[in-house]
Amino acid sequence: MKFLAAIFLGALLLIAIVALPSSPQQIPSPKDVVAPTTYVSFDPVGRGSHFQIAVVMKIRNGFHINAREKSEEYLIATDLRANAPSGFQLGEVSYPKGALHNFAFSKTPLNVYEGTITLRLPVIAENSAPLGGQHIPLKLRYQACSTEICLPPVTRALDATFNVAASSSLSKPVHSEIFPPR
Repeated sequence: MKFLAAIFLGALLLIAIVALPSSPQQIPSPKDVVAPTTYVSFDPVGRGSHFQIAVVMKIRNGFHINAREKSEEYLIATDLRANAPSGFQLGEVSYPKGALHNFAFSKTPLNVYEGTITLRLPVIAENSAPLGGQHIPLKLRYQACSTEICLPPVTRALDATFNVAASSSLSKPVHSEIFPPR
């Protein structure tokens, strides 16, 4: 009888172990929740011409990031900064309009980005811009949240790479899905 009881208890223990979740739910890294990619509007960029850099941010389903125009003082706004190397002038970053959403943790709707958004930075390649392969370093700061958790804010280093030609007559528009013709 003790033998059968031991087998029965062993079987119950095995069933309980199998029924347990395999591991606690992992909290993702903020870098895994948002996938930013940089694009340049012309290839090559001609000296003396205007072009744009776009940062396309794909935000994982179930998450959002705070919009540039934050709706509460304590929120961390999405921010893109660039350092202009010699021969380039940077304009003001253009941020998309956010959308107001209600969340259980806030009494007021919050202005957020979800899905895919595009940040745009106008640039002028001066007549003195160096020829050949160039890059403009970027810093992207954001905080990703779901309805349950907010991940730590993160600042990511990005790089916009492009070629500079002596004349804009050699430039061709690229990435028309991001930079539609005017």
